[in-house]
This record gives sequence, structure tokens and C-alpha cells, in this order.
Amino acid sequence: MSKTVQRWPLAFATMLALAAVAAGFLIGDDVVENWQLAARWTARVGAPIFLLTYSASSLVRLFPSSTTKALLRDRRWWGLGFAASHTIHLGALATYLMIGPESRTLASLIPGAVAYSMIYLMAATSNGYSMRRLGRNWKRLHSFGIHYIWLIYMAAYAGRILQPEKQVEGVIATTIFLAALGLRIAARKPRRVATA
Repeated sequence: MSKTVQRWPLAFATMLALAAVAAGFLIGDDVVENWQLAARWTARVGAPIFLLTYSASSLVRLFPSSTTKALLRDRRWWGLGFAASHTIHLGALATYLMIGPESRTLASLIPGAVAYSMIYLMAATSNGYSMRRLGRNWKRLHSFGIHYIWLIYMAAYAGRILQPEKQVEGVIATTIFLAALGLRIAARKPRRVATA
């Protein structure tokens, strides 16, 4: 299979995030709301892309098929697609925070800064050379990073459960992210081999 075909998740995720920015500018009433919507929707675009990356190995182990095998084969590109889409989200969010009425304390920005550090470290090491050079540390880095990003998403969505206007979204998204964690836990359990 050609590299161009394998790279399609990266292009798809980037175009989806750019479309989310464009939608924000089409629907918002002013430039502040434009960037607010762009930041919100690029984050939502990133969530399913992240979940595909997070769940790929678990899905192929629990439900082996040509579809789940293709997802696992392209997982690196889904991960890079998430990094690209979330870079667009970062740009939209930073712009909104600079021009909008909301202010954030430095302490409130630290969890997100760590998440972005993980995103870029994993993206930079998503290649065979880094895997060989880092050895077991490569797996440790990627395992910690992907679970940390999962935790950030979970915290954001779980927090919405306490907000009446966002409660439905919070419950649905929290359930989906918990289910993704459940898949990973289930996939780690040794499978029993049937005996005659």
C-alpha cells in the first residue's frame, strides 16, 4: 500500500478541523464569537479522531476484522491527524482567549500545556527510528501520553455534567470516553483458548 493512501487520516483530520473553523466564522455573530465557536468545534472534531487512535489496538484484539485491522494499520496517521487538528484547535482557542472576555489563570493552563507537550512528543516520535532509539521508553511515553490526553478530555466532559445547559453533552461524551477505557481494559485481559 502506498504512503499516500496510508496518510489519508492526516489529511482528513486537518480538513475537518479547518471546516470547523470555517463553520464558526459562518455562524458566529461577531469576531469574538467566531473564534469561540471555532475553538469549541475544533475540540469536538478532535475527540472522535483521538478515540479512534486510543481504541485501535483494543478493537482489533476484541473484534478482529478487515476494518479494525485497517484502523490499527493506520493508527499512526490517525494520531498525527489528531495532532494536526488539535494544533488548529490551539490556534483558535489562543485567538479567542486573546480577544475574548474570558481570562485564564496560569495554573488553569498547565494541564492543557502538558497535554500539548504529550501530543507533540508523541507526534515527533511516531516513526520507526524513534521506536528503535527509545526502546521501551517509547512505549512508556506513548502510553502515558495517550492516557493523559484521555484524562483531560474526561475531565472536560465530566465537568459539563454539573452544568444544566451542557449536561446532556457531558453525560454522552463521558460515557463514550469511559467505554473507550473499558475497551482497553477488556483487551488487556488474557483471552481463554477453547479446549475440546
